[in-house]
Amino acid sequence: MRLPSLRAPLDILFLICCFILTADVLGPEIFGHGKTKDYPLWFWAGQQILHGGDLYPRDPHISFPFLYPPPAAILLAIPASFGKIPLYLCLSLLNAAAWWITAQLSNAMTGDGKVAPPWLAALPSIAMISFTFDMFDLGQPNLVLLALMLSGFWLLQQERPLSSGILFALATAIKVFPVAVLPYLVWRRQWKSAATMMIFLAVLVIAIPTPIRGFQHNLSELKTWYHGMVGSSSEAGFGQRDDQNWSWMNQSLIALTHRLTRPVDYNQDNPNKTPAYMNLLDLDFKTANWVVLGIAAVIGAGFIGVMPPMSRRTPRSDAEELGLLFCLMTVASPLARQYYFIWLFLPLTILVHRAAYDPRDAARKGTWAALAVAGALFGLALPFFPHGLQALGNNFLATAVLAGALGWHLLHPLEDKAVPQAGSLSASSSLP
Repeated sequence: MRLPSLRAPLDILFLICCFILTADVLGPEIFGHGKTKDYPLWFWAGQQILHGGDLYPRDPHISFPFLYPPPAAILLAIPASFGKIPLYLCLSLLNAAAWWITAQLSNAMTGDGKVAPPWLAALPSIAMISFTFDMFDLGQPNLVLLALMLSGFWLLQQERPLSSGILFALATAIKVFPVAVLPYLVWRRQWKSAATMMIFLAVLVIAIPTPIRGFQHNLSELKTWYHGMVGSSSEAGFGQRDDQNWSWMNQSLIALTHRLTRPVDYNQDNPNKTPAYMNLLDLDFKTANWVVLGIAAVIGAGFIGVMPPMSRRTPRSDAEELGLLFCLMTVASPLARQYYFIWLFLPLTILVHRAAYDPRDAARKGTWAALAVAGALFGLALPFFPHGLQALGNNFLATAVLAGALGWHLLHPLEDKAVPQAGSLSASSSLP
């Protein structure tokens, strides 16, 4: 890992982008009527911790203003104690650091031992710029979570399973969906990392909040949060924000399957819009859930099927396997809005390296073609396209294309002599 250099043109471009994106956050707060989106909510949550207030309504059936577990609010309380502007600046700097770390690690973890030239290394950052903008503009932590997860897997490759488990636990304590990494760790027999993740998650969720919130207060909030977020599911929706969960905004496997198998209004997020449907079947809620489980089982079995056995693992296959895992974790989350797909940064980077460096001409051309198709599908989320294209799952389909390309590479590895040894994998000095 290295810091940005003022002698490198692309590093300067990166810093300029970070300055502009940070100005988008601080400008309205300093010179306008205040920054909107999720930033005021983060300040409110931090203040609730500082003043001993409740994070969630006593009644789990009442809409929650704050959807995250209590440890996330405790982390927000530290910068929030200095005021809104310091909090917003802190979150922007975290996003900037996460962007840099994600780009550095993604280029270093492709498994081919190549240090890409600057513009090639920067290509994933350029392709993901709209998702990165969302991270700054909305104040969402998904880019920070991605950096934590990548750092965890990097440490795991460096045979530091305890440190990796701590980072996996921290990501899960902030926003629950990274817990999907746990079955993978168990399957690959990363026992120390998995155990550390569970132990440290308990520390973050119970041990650390107890002296701050009190044991009973923290336990009560955990129960309320669980019942309101994890334990609630019906035809109207799941968790909170029922009007968004089945709508075009959500491109998770769960939401897309329900929109295709039962009559769900994908415009329900806006009551002023005419109801619109895209279902091919007319199943009831319970049956649609069984369809979701069946599809998830097929996808999971497919993932296991393309994973090479321990004796045939290489740095290249490990990278492709990890990229595929990130694809699946993204769409397996019950809620997968537009900004969630920033998690495709690693799969995209791996495929860019395969398209540039695979010695097989047909493999290079096919990989570039897959990247082009995925890029076109991502582009369908631009504002001038109808929401129906997102309801049909343009980002989900783009993820499927990237996952398919990674699966092909896993099933068609290079000859052993063309595969770098594990020791040749080193941190890339490439740019974001």
